[in-house]
Amino acid sequence: MIRLFTLETALLVAPFVAYALFLWATRKGVLHPESWPVRVLALLGLAAVALTAAGFIIVAEYTGSPKDSTYEPAHIENGQLVPGKMK
Repeated sequence: MIRLFTLETALLVAPFVAYALFLWATRKGVLHPESWPVRVLALLGLAAVALTAAGFIIVAEYTGSPKDSTYEPAHIENGQLVPGKMK
């Protein structure tokens, strides 16, 4: 679960970090408010939302168990706990 949270958080923050690195590389003031106009923040926000949505879709589509699988719950077999699994 923490892997998914970290991935989505990284995708959300990535455009802002990339822009800050661009400002730093071009020797502009990263912390100056003039470097972060509302229009740029709006575009970065839209890019962040698009990246996060794409991440959710990719994770939902390409991870997890196959469509026709069934879950076999954890059970005790010969005195040993057998963890749950997808069949």
